[in-house]
Parts: sequence; C-alpha cells; structure tokens
Amino acid sequence: MNEKVRCLIIGSGPAGYTAAIYASRANLSPVLYEGMQPGGQLTTTTEVENFPGYPEGITGPELMEDLKKQATRFGADIRFGMVTAADLSSAPYKITIDGEKVIETQTLIISTGATAKYLGLPDETKYAGSGVSACATCDGFFYRKRKVAVVGGGDTAAEEAAYLANIAEKVYLIVRKDYLRASKIMQERVMGNPKIEILFEHETLGLTGDMVVQGADLIKRRGKPDEEKVHIEIDGFFLAIGHTPNSQIFKPWVETDETGYIKTIPGTPKTNVEGVFAAGDVADPHYKQAITAAGTGCQAAIEAERYLSEKGL
Repeated sequence: MNEKVRCLIIGSGPAGYTAAIYASRANLSPVLYEGMQPGGQLTTTTEVENFPGYPEGITGPELMEDLKKQATRFGADIRFGMVTAADLSSAPYKITIDGEKVIETQTLIISTGATAKYLGLPDETKYAGSGVSACATCDGFFYRKRKVAVVGGGDTAAEEAAYLANIAEKVYLIVRKDYLRASKIMQERVMGNPKIEILFEHETLGLTGDMVVQGADLIKRRGKPDEEKVHIEIDGFFLAIGHTPNSQIFKPWVETDETGYIKTIPGTPKTNVEGVFAAGDVADPHYKQAITAAGTGCQAAIEAERYLSEKGL
C-alpha cells in the first residue's frame, strides 16, 4: 500500500533540512529522505567558517547534525533512503524509495544537490578534507599566504584561481589543453595576475604529502616527444572542472538547463511542474553555498505551504 504525505523532501543538505524546519513549523508533516549522502556535500568539509551564527566556525558534519536536530525537534520525519524512480505526470506525485516503497505526495521539494566532478585519482580520496577541495569560496581561507593549485580551464577554474589569488601566496592553474576555455574577460584576469602561474598542457598524476597535501606530481605534454614530469609544492589542491546536478531522475518532467540544473521561475523555487519545487545546488549553477541553499530551502517550504493552502489540501 502506498504511503500518502502532504510534503515530501528529497535530499538532506542545508536546503533539505531547512525546508524540513519550515515545513514542520507550518504543520505540513514533511517526510524527508536523506539520500545517498546524509547531510550532503558539507559532510566532506572540515571547517565551515562562513555560515552565519557560528562565530568560531563549525565542522561540516556538526553543522548538518545541528540542522537535522532542529528539523526533528519540530516534527520532521527524517528517513534514510534513496529515490529510485519518480512519476511527476500528475498529482499526487509518486516517488519510489529504494526500489520498493512508493510515496504519494501533494508537494515535492527536490534538494538533491550537485556532485563535484573529480579527476578520479586515488589521492583525491586519500586527502579529502586534508588539502583537496572542490570549493575555493568554502575552503580558500585556510590557505592564506600558502601555495595552492586549481585544476581546470573554464570560467569556474579561472574564477576560483582569481579568488584564491587574493588569499594565497601563489596559485598554479593546471590546464590540460594549451589554451583556456574561459571567457575573454576571465582569461585576461588570470593572465594579468602576477600571483597566478598557468601550467598549460599539464595533467595531474598524483598528490604527495604526509597526512596533508604538500605537493603534486604532474606530467607536461603527455605523449609528446618532449613529455616531462613536473613536481610542484602546494598546500591545497582545488578541483574546478564542474559539478553534476543530481537531477537525472526528475528530468522527464522537470525542465533543466544543458548541464542538468533544474530551472526555476526567477526569484522563486517553483519548477515548471505545479507543486514541485527545487532548492539548493540542484537548481543553483552560480553560488553553491550552504547559506544560499538554506535560503532556497526556506522559500520552497513556504511555497509548498501556500500551494497546499490554495488547493485546500
């Protein structure tokens, strides 16, 4: 027998938990499924110093546990499980959990986040939270007056490198090709910055260091007659090769951009499907911050309450 709910939240990052807090306080009796990574991307971050209300900073896992406790305190039903199928063709919407249980919901808040792309090196896992990061805005502060490397050649990589150049002593920009894909203005910005050294035609072979990142082994002009191995000393290694929004399962119904980010009506979390809202990184190709995700989670819950009220549900 299918379970019927008024508000279903998928995902447990700052957006999902904040949506659960607001939806619970509005007496929507929300059910939240945590997904494959309970707590979201922040659980892989050590120190979080830019989330308001924590003047001394807090670890990512602790912050997410606080948000979860707050949602639970107001009555949110938080469960472990993953969405394996969705039918948003008509309300109530049908969401399948773990290939077995079907939830019928009048409103759906999609807060499944986005997954940072990695190179696939074992060292990326080895040094996760110990020098490897996919967010310069989140972790750049810890590398003040130190040497760091950014991997990528697009706008995101150029922006991260320029941001880090304001903090770090030196920034290496590791670019696989012999040119930058970034926009002209971003190219000029990084090329004109004396703190940034662009390593064209370089690829990362691995990272070195005792417990934390202390260097990177690179290969220059791989496969060419003048191929050579290069070692750089760094304290931080930043991935800036893009994110993959976790929206695939909803794509048959919900409009997305070419990358997969869910499109919302500007200024709102509303999708093209009535009663379905998107919050957090799954709908945010620009900011990707915990605080902005939390804000859209709040918006989504408020809009869900208004929708249910207008429909008499």
